[in-house]
Amino acid sequence: MVKKMRNSFQLILISMMVMGLCAASHAQSLEEVMKARGLSQEDILAAAKTYTPTGKIDEYVVFSSGGQSGQVIVYGVPSMRILKYIAVFTPEPWQGYGYGDVESMAILDQGRIRGRKITWGDTHHPAISETNGEYDGQYLFINDKANPRVAVIDLKTFSTVQIVPNPIMKSEHGAAFVTPNTEYIIEASQYPAPFTNDYVPLEEFNEKYRGAMTMWKFSRKKGKILPDNSFSVELPPYAQDLSDAGKKISEGWVFTNSFNSERYIGGFGPGNTKFKDRLPHEAGMSSKDTDYLHMINLKTAEKLFKEGKYTMINDHAVISIETMVANDALFLIPEPKSPHGVMIDPTGQYLTVSGKLDTHVSVYDFNKMMKLIEGKTYDGKDPYDIPILSMQESLHGQVELGLGPLHTQYDKEKGIAYTSLFVDSAIARWDFLNLKLIEKVPIHYNVGHLVSAEGDTVSPDGKYLVALNKLAIDRFQQVGPLHPQNHQLIDISAGRPMSVIYDMPLPLGEPHYAVMIKADKLKPIKRFKQKWFKNRVKPGRESVIREGNKVTVNTTIIRSHYSPEIIEVNVGDEITWNVTNLERAQDETHGFTVDLYNINGSLEPGETNTFKFTADKSGVFPFYCTEFCSALHLEMMGYLLVKP
Repeated sequence: MVKKMRNSFQLILISMMVMGLCAASHAQSLEEVMKARGLSQEDILAAAKTYTPTGKIDEYVVFSSGGQSGQVIVYGVPSMRILKYIAVFTPEPWQGYGYGDVESMAILDQGRIRGRKITWGDTHHPAISETNGEYDGQYLFINDKANPRVAVIDLKTFSTVQIVPNPIMKSEHGAAFVTPNTEYIIEASQYPAPFTNDYVPLEEFNEKYRGAMTMWKFSRKKGKILPDNSFSVELPPYAQDLSDAGKKISEGWVFTNSFNSERYIGGFGPGNTKFKDRLPHEAGMSSKDTDYLHMINLKTAEKLFKEGKYTMINDHAVISIETMVANDALFLIPEPKSPHGVMIDPTGQYLTVSGKLDTHVSVYDFNKMMKLIEGKTYDGKDPYDIPILSMQESLHGQVELGLGPLHTQYDKEKGIAYTSLFVDSAIARWDFLNLKLIEKVPIHYNVGHLVSAEGDTVSPDGKYLVALNKLAIDRFQQVGPLHPQNHQLIDISAGRPMSVIYDMPLPLGEPHYAVMIKADKLKPIKRFKQKWFKNRVKPGRESVIREGNKVTVNTTIIRSHYSPEIIEVNVGDEITWNVTNLERAQDETHGFTVDLYNINGSLEPGETNTFKFTADKSGVFPFYCTEFCSALHLEMMGYLLVKP
C-alpha cells in the first residue's frame, strides 16, 4: 500500500515537471516580445519604471484640472492610471451629482451668478491645502475661469463641498493658489470689467473697468470659505494672469502677473461696429516690450480690511488702489511682455516669470525688490499712481531657454527648475541660481503647464514630472478630428538625463494645471459615519409618511434589496425621499434611480441622500440600483406607483 502511494506521488511529480517544461517551451522570451512589437531597450526600461503590478499602489497622486469638463481628474504616478473624476461645477451622472439629491443640488446652487444657474465650468488651477508650505492632503481648491468661482473639495471623501462665486469679477484666471498655511485662497481676475453689474461702454474702459485679486478666507474648522471674512484688492485694468503666494522669506506677499498693460480693447475686422481700424487683439496687446508683475502686501491688506478701509460693492469688501498705494501695499514691476505665470522657488527668494514672446526666463530676487521698496526707490508710477520698481534692479538674472517659455516647477536639487517651452515642444532643465541651461527633452506636443512631484511646495521631491501637452496628433489612435490631450510622464531623477517614459491620453476636456502629492499624505475615509446625516434612516425605521400632499419616504438599501420596495403616491404629491446605504463593507456603493423623473444618486457605504421631486406624471416607475453591487444586483429594484 505504501509502495503504491509512493509510486503515485512520483507519477504526479513527473507529470508536474513535464507540464512545467511544456509551459516553459511555449512561454515568450523578452527578446521575442521586443522583436514582435518593435520595442527598444529604452522602451522596456520605461515600461519597467511605470509598470505597477496588480495590488500595488502609486507613490504619487495627481489632481489635474478638467478644463471645459468643469471637473477634476485624479490619476496615479508612475502608473498614470486614472483613478477618479471629481464632479465640481458640472452635473455628473455617474456620481449622481446634480441629479435630484438635495445635497449636491444645493452645492451647485451655491454657484449661481446673479441668480442664474450655471451648469458648466472651465477648471484651470487646482491647489492642495498647505501647512507650513507643505501639502497636507486635507483639501483641494479649484477655480472656474469662465464663471468666476472657486470650489472646495474635501479630500476625506474626494467630493465637492462648497462653490463660492466672485461678486465683482466677470472672468478670472489666477486661481486657486493658497498661502503657506491655507489662511487664504487667492483668486485673480483676467479680463477687466466693471465691478458693478451695470452696462459701461468701452469708451470708459480706463476709468471704470478694473482687475482685482480676491483673498478668500478659509476656515479649517468648518472646511469652508468664509465670504464675510474675505475681501478684494482693486487692480488696474490690465489682464491679470497667474498668481502665487510668497513662502518663507516672502511669506505675507502675493503676486500676480499681467498682460495687455497697453489696455488695448480690440475692434479689428470688417464685422465690428466700432474701433474697426484697429489691430487684432493679439497684436494690440503685445505692442509694448514689457507688462507688469503685481506685488501685494497681504498682511497690510488684511489689516486695512479689518480696519474697515474698504468700499462695499455687490456686498463684498473692495480695498481701492488709492488706499493700497497710500499704505505701501501695492507695487508694479516690469516683466517680459505677454507673461504666463509667476512661480516662487522653495526658499521664497526667487520668482521666475516667462514671457511667451521672449526666449528668456526672468528670475527676480525678492530681497532686491524689498530693498527698493524700503528705500522708496521707484522708476515712476503707472497711470493709476502705483509705484513701479526697476526691472533691472529687481532681477537676479535672465536665462535663454528656448521658444515659448511658459511655466516653471522646482526640483529637490538646490537651484534646479523645469520650464515648459510651448513653441519648442520641450521641457528645459536649468539652474536658476547660476543662470544656465542644463538640458532639454522633446515632448509631444506644445506643452502648456507642467507639474513635478510637490514642485510648488517648500520641499519638492524631484523624481517625476508630467508635461501637460495641448496636442497629441500622431501619438494615439485617431478618434475623429479632435485628439485627446497628452500627459507625458518624464523621469527627472538626479544624475541622469531626463527621459519621457509614458504617454497618457486624457479625453475629458482640456486640462490646464495639475498638482502632484505623495499618496501617503492622503487619508480618505472608507465609509461614511451615519451620524453625519440628519436624515439618515435606521434599519427598522423605514416608512412612508403622508401629510396632505407631502409624502416622506424613508428607505434603506443593502445587498440586494430596497426597503420599502413598493411606494404608492398620488399625482401632484411632493416627494421627499431619504435613502440610506446601510453597508459597512468597503466600496459597496449602491445607486438609486427612478424612471422618467431624472433622479439619479450614488451612495457610498454609510451615506444618506435626500431626493425631492413632484410626482407630476401618473404611471408605474421602476427604481433600481445602478451599481453592480452583488450577484443579485438585477433583483435589487422596486416600484414607484403614481395613481391618477
